[in-house]
Amino acid sequence: MSAEPATDGSVRVGFISLGCAKNLVDAQIMAGRLLDQGLVLAESPERSQVVVVNTCAFIEAAREESIDAILEACALKTKGSVRAVVVAGCLSQRYQTELAESLPEVDAFIGLDELDRLPAVVRSVAGGARGLYTVSAQAAALFEPSPGRIVVFSGGPHAYLKIAEGCNHACAFCAIPAIRGRHRSRAQQDIVAEAAALLEAGYRELNLISQDTMFYGRDRDDGASLVSLLRALDGIGGAYRIRILYGYPSAVTAELLEAMAGARHVCRYLDVPVQHVHPAMLRAMLRAETVDAVAALPARARRALPGVALRTTCLVGFPGETEEHFAHLEAYVREAAFDHLGVFVYSPEEGTPAAARPDRPPPEVAEERRRRLLLAQRENVARKAAALIGTPATALLESGDAGGAGGWLGRTGRQAPDVDGVTRIRGAPAEAGIGDFVPVVYTGGEEYDLLARCS
Repeated sequence: MSAEPATDGSVRVGFISLGCAKNLVDAQIMAGRLLDQGLVLAESPERSQVVVVNTCAFIEAAREESIDAILEACALKTKGSVRAVVVAGCLSQRYQTELAESLPEVDAFIGLDELDRLPAVVRSVAGGARGLYTVSAQAAALFEPSPGRIVVFSGGPHAYLKIAEGCNHACAFCAIPAIRGRHRSRAQQDIVAEAAALLEAGYRELNLISQDTMFYGRDRDDGASLVSLLRALDGIGGAYRIRILYGYPSAVTAELLEAMAGARHVCRYLDVPVQHVHPAMLRAMLRAETVDAVAALPARARRALPGVALRTTCLVGFPGETEEHFAHLEAYVREAAFDHLGVFVYSPEEGTPAAARPDRPPPEVAEERRRRLLLAQRENVARKAAALIGTPATALLESGDAGGAGGWLGRTGRQAPDVDGVTRIRGAPAEAGIGDFVPVVYTGGEEYDLLARCS
């Protein structure tokens, strides 16, 4: 369906971005393209003329959240200024034409390779076009942020720096490779240039993200690697820190740990999803190459990086998981004593090898296993918080603490944004401000947050 495009260059566009930080970066890229073409970012979806819903389709709960957000955005067309809704991201890419058929109230769909086309789509739907559909058969593009333009939606003095797209792993439970395509790394010089621009703009923590950060550079023929990238980023200069998120266990090499240990700006922090530890389960998950790596990872990392904070995720209720398999995982979680741990219940994803298996534990059993792992982790967290009392750290100030008089909320190198809790800080200098680094001493813990005072 076609219509005359909107002629008003000041069309206001609001964003709703769901899912992971990688999705947030996609939303930032789309927003940059809109600004490049003279469109305007609205303060909120309610105050926009076109709403873009950037969706997630990783698991069933994420899909449900995305559908709810789409329907809520479409409801805005019955009131206020909203004229149209555009759905972007993984849900559009994964379900192709089915989504358009089931959501006729949506005005346009774009896929993961069509971020550059969003300005034209927005102008069309703002001018009355309906039923637009632009989704490639397979995601294969690699996008750079708009030159000379900084667009960050993180809401603090930190930013996410996407270093690659796609994934070459074939985990039996995961649909991401089918949705986002093969791994493709950005050029190192482009990443370093973006990092320098973000630091110049005042961001003080850069979080490196991709589907598997450890795989960075392996698809290129120019010698780029995560180690070379870390060394280049570490040499930019100034007050800042770099954090590595989303790594594959078997790719945590001695060279990488050595590079992290020798870097001035790289946090002693590793986010390495292990998913499970029992060899039978890892083989069933098609992660057999991680069996030895997962078992040895905590001790290896702590030897190479004293004081390192370790984050991981575990998957329970996978087809074939017995009580014996789970008990093995539970014992590992208690012994490994990760600093941060997330637990997911297996969600069967169509098109993945595990989806057709009939031996999935009952949902109530899987939920109980999740509860037990989280209880074990809660005990780990309490012990670690107690052990930290009296030790020094450096915190990045992010906002005033609404729960205390004159306090601050910040994060130390042990805490990634959005997922690890915060540090509640007392005694900061009167001149302190958002984005400042301040020396602190830990004084305790409160659930998953840490407590500290300025030293």
